[in-house]
Amino acid sequence: MPETTGGQRFHGSCHCGNIRFLFDWPGQSPVIPVRACGCSFCQKHGAVWTSNPDGQFQLTIADPSQAVPYRFGTKTAEFHLCTACGVPPIVTCTMDGRRYAVLNINTFNDVDASMFDRSPTNFDGETVDSRLARRQRNWTPEAVGG
Repeated sequence: MPETTGGQRFHGSCHCGNIRFLFDWPGQSPVIPVRACGCSFCQKHGAVWTSNPDGQFQLTIADPSQAVPYRFGTKTAEFHLCTACGVPPIVTCTMDGRRYAVLNINTFNDVDASMFDRSPTNFDGETVDSRLARRQRNWTPEAVGG
């Protein structure tokens, strides 16, 4: 993924660095909205998510044998869990042949936490179709060739 121009690039990873990502946020927004999901998985892991449909991400897993996709509920998204350190830095979902993601801001490296505007979110009651449509509208697409 080439260096971003006119935007912000975030680097993130699980605790041990096995699962890493680059996340390009378009523009120089001083505040980035983030969602504190109300599901039991996110609450137990302290995960807080962000995405931007105009951005892009690139995922790198150094040792795939120490990373597992965890699916629950509708089984339409993969929480990429590091088996070495237990941290889920990214969730992906493939739709129409393209992968999209939300990124756990608690796994961003060297970022001032005051730039995040947190709000609680609850997706209970969504149908699978409405959930997938929301993801395709709001989640960050993978960089082409990523």
